[in-house]
Amino acid sequence: MTNESEQKVLRIDLSHSTPAFRQIADGMRALLVNGVFKPGDFLPTVRQLAVDLAVHHNTVAQAYRLLAEEGWLELKRHHGAKVIERRAQKATPASQQNFAQRLRELAARAVADGVDAKTIARHLDALSNELKP
Repeated sequence: MTNESEQKVLRIDLSHSTPAFRQIADGMRALLVNGVFKPGDFLPTVRQLAVDLAVHHNTVAQAYRLLAEEGWLELKRHHGAKVIERRAQKATPASQQNFAQRLRELAARAVADGVDAKTIARHLDALSNELKP
């Protein structure tokens, strides 16, 4: 999916073990968190995004439903997926622990793939700075 802005690129890997709907939801969530899509914006239609990503439309619909359950989208039949204002979430101890575990696993995968610790730290620092309001 590419719109006018290069930032609105969503890519998935159909050979990856992560289900396509999860990859779509994760990618869209990143775009939403980074403000690429703002409240009031409409996401690409389910059918259009399915064509762009070469997946079944139900795969995209499942990703959109997940994002709607998380409070990111308003879904209306024949009107598409509209980004809505999402209230700030407060992290629970369990969600913080889950995040730390997933980050450790991701870092371990990067090290296993040959990425050195300084590069990992540099990317984490840059990401942290991007996320600051």
